[in-house]
Amino acid sequence: MLALKPNCECCDKDLPPSATDARMCTFECTFCAECAETRFGNTCPNCGGNLVERPIRPERHLLRNPASTKRFTKAHTECAHLHA
Repeated sequence: MLALKPNCECCDKDLPPSATDARMCTFECTFCAECAETRFGNTCPNCGGNLVERPIRPERHLLRNPASTKRFTKAHTECAHLHA
């Protein structure tokens, strides 16, 4: 089951389970659409795989299968100025 990470790894934007602008790779690296498109050209900076729209978990399933609450950011070269 997907972890549904709560934020963009680059800019730290909130990405709740219902976010339509969440993008992820097969390793579940998670980015907002803006960072995915403008900073990384829809290619994951960690693994080199493509970043695609993250599926939305239906709300009725979130009680039994909640999204992750662990926030994660990484100082990619393209994002470093956002964390200064």
